Amino acid sequence: MSDADPTKNVDDWATGDEPATGPQLSYLGTLAREAGEEVPDDLTKAEASRMIDRLQRASPRTGGTGAADGGRPGDQGT
Repeated sequence: MSDADPTKNVDDWATGDEPATGPQLSYLGTLAREAGEEVPDDLTKAEASRMIDRLQRASPRTGGTGAADGGRPGDQGT
């Protein structure tokens, strides 16, 4: 067994460009509704994961600050 971090950067996912999964979209719908945001229709798995991470960090329900940083998933302010 390896001591390496099992999490893999979403940019390195082999399937990151595939459409988001049903469970991702369902969870995103809940988080986005609470944040007053909409979920884009054409998200990839990687984009959905980034959006979930961002909304979780902002959600008081998940221990976040309650302030979303905005932007489309994957946007780094460029």
